[in-house]
Amino acid sequence: MVTKTAERQRLREYDGLREFLNKIDAMGELQVVEGADWHLEIGTLVELNARKKNAKALLFDQIKGYPPGFRVLATSMTNAARLALVLGLPTNLSDGELVDALKGKPKQWEQHALEFPPEEVSTAPWMENVLHGDAINMFLFPTPFWHELDGGRYLGTGHNVITRDAETGVINAGTYRVQVHDEKTVGLFISPGKHGRLQMENWHNRGEAMPVAVSFGHDPLLFCLGATEIPLSTPEYYVAGAIRGEALPVVKGPVTGLPIPADAEIVIEGFVPPDEARTEGPFGEWTGYYGSGERPEPVIKVEALYYRNNPIILGSPPGRPPCDFSYFRSALRSSLIKEAVERAGVPDVQGVWAHPAGGARLFVVISIKQRYAGHARQAAFVASQCREGAYLGRYVVVVDEDIDPTNLEDVLWAICTRSDPVNDIDFIRRAYSGVLDPMIRPGTAGKFNSRAIIDACRPWEWMSEFPAVSESSPELVAKVREKWKGTLDL
Repeated sequence: MVTKTAERQRLREYDGLREFLNKIDAMGELQVVEGADWHLEIGTLVELNARKKNAKALLFDQIKGYPPGFRVLATSMTNAARLALVLGLPTNLSDGELVDALKGKPKQWEQHALEFPPEEVSTAPWMENVLHGDAINMFLFPTPFWHELDGGRYLGTGHNVITRDAETGVINAGTYRVQVHDEKTVGLFISPGKHGRLQMENWHNRGEAMPVAVSFGHDPLLFCLGATEIPLSTPEYYVAGAIRGEALPVVKGPVTGLPIPADAEIVIEGFVPPDEARTEGPFGEWTGYYGSGERPEPVIKVEALYYRNNPIILGSPPGRPPCDFSYFRSALRSSLIKEAVERAGVPDVQGVWAHPAGGARLFVVISIKQRYAGHARQAAFVASQCREGAYLGRYVVVVDEDIDPTNLEDVLWAICTRSDPVNDIDFIRRAYSGVLDPMIRPGTAGKFNSRAIIDACRPWEWMSEFPAVSESSPELVAKVREKWKGTLDL
């Protein structure tokens, strides 16, 4: 779709979910799966696939009980190549190289975001099918029942919930889970303090129902932004425009007037009344537990349902990590933490990796080239408490520059051989946590946790005396590899 900003440099190779699928298929990064059952089977296959190194994206078709062409896409951004494609970066990068390539990008996107307001267009493919009133049926789509202990089917896992502030008019597009309750009602769970929750409370404090639109099956970039911490002053659509290098096309919702991505596959419009709630959940969360249980939560009364012919659901179920979305969160948060640590004045940061095993929050590794006494502790404490790393953390490990922070075996080797438990582990008490922390007992008033800082660097005081590593030098490795190239796969 050509926009008014087409004269700007286009920074990505595709538009919309379907072009994304064509691109990753050409890259050998897509696998079509036919005949799976929406009840638990798709969720289990996604779970197993997400645990594979460099897992392909899975596109489910011919789903049991549904017409061919009604599809579900999952594990869309579980490796560096596909995430780089979404963000307009080279697709041949390693995990660490991707983090480095992202350096400065979030700030650059934020600085230029207001140059790319969304562009309103008159129509979109999601208007191919329009349902109102009795015709609305939220079970038209093969919405997965993702986990065995879930409280229902969740259509909203890789989506955007689009809302407007009642006073300022600021648009928010966040990823807040959406459960299908019945044909015309869906549940909406937004954690306390999140932007969408604040907007909803403003509407309800006025005694008014909040207008809402939900976009399913759009460009993975919009899901990526909706699930990432964007400053409240920078709307996600504007940031998407800065990453794309051109304005995001949107359609004004006929019912709510909210701007809806033109490339969406499925859209609902409706209202969240202030005086109605239904039991929502439980739902398996990114920590790998059912941390939030079930409780009464607001609902969306669906007044209009739109969908493309042969619609695609973009699914991204959380669960025991590594899960569907833990990789892209790891890469983005690693870059944000690295930039924050450097901005705080910590020198010679070599790399940061917020491990998928910790849901991209609970286990962060930062590598440095030690320059002075206390350098390692400084890096670790800043990484643990900067805005990008403070929420619901647990462990921060700092290692020397010869350790690859993305390699858990490297990191554990450093912990085992370069740290002394008595001298090299510090603690932070009463740190910032949240309701999903499985280590906070239900009913506890304060949502605090503690942090462990592990200094797994060679001791500064006698670093020159520390034993040499018993492995081949990089120069020797390169020489031997060159000689045996084509004979041994090394």
